Amino acid sequence: MTQSRTTPVFAMLLAVTAVLLVVLPFVSTFDDLLTVVGMRLGIAAPLQWIVPAEVRVTVVLLGLFGLHAAAAGNQLVVWNSSGAAQTLFISWNCVGWQSLILLGLSLMVGLRGPMSLATRVQVIALGVLGTILVNIARITVVCALAALAGYLPAVLFHDYGGTLLLVSWLFTFWVIAYRWLVPDHALALQSQV
Repeated sequence: MTQSRTTPVFAMLLAVTAVLLVVLPFVSTFDDLLTVVGMRLGIAAPLQWIVPAEVRVTVVLLGLFGLHAAAAGNQLVVWNSSGAAQTLFISWNCVGWQSLILLGLSLMVGLRGPMSLATRVQVIALGVLGTILVNIARITVVCALAALAGYLPAVLFHDYGGTLLLVSWLFTFWVIAYRWLVPDHALALQSQV
């Protein structure tokens, strides 16, 4: 990893992280604004089709961690060890589409410069797959917290922890991408320009 290649993407991620941390108390309001924009753009209906699949995957993951859970469409019920149930509704707005926007912004900065099409496709594929998995992990943690710790910890993680989890993933993703996916000759060409 050369400093000249990684500096722009990490600087952008650091700036976004700083802004997110400053506005974290207002994330709910900002998320409501993004929701309205998303609805006007017509992305609600296509994303709503994804929700039942994500709910079923979340049920499987909760089961792997020893939590009894069941899915019915967009609803997920999770039981704690005493048998108390929490019913959670997962909407189209919970699938993490906002994180894909942030990934896209980082890709626009991180994929600048000379590199092969194959390298670009690999980096994009890793980024999208990783972001989807992080979003599924985020939903799973929220559901587990709802069952084990209650509503308030689940909401706090949903509103704040999820943002920090995403930013951590993006930093990790770019370290992996620059270390193992972007060939050294592309980095050498970039530093000469």
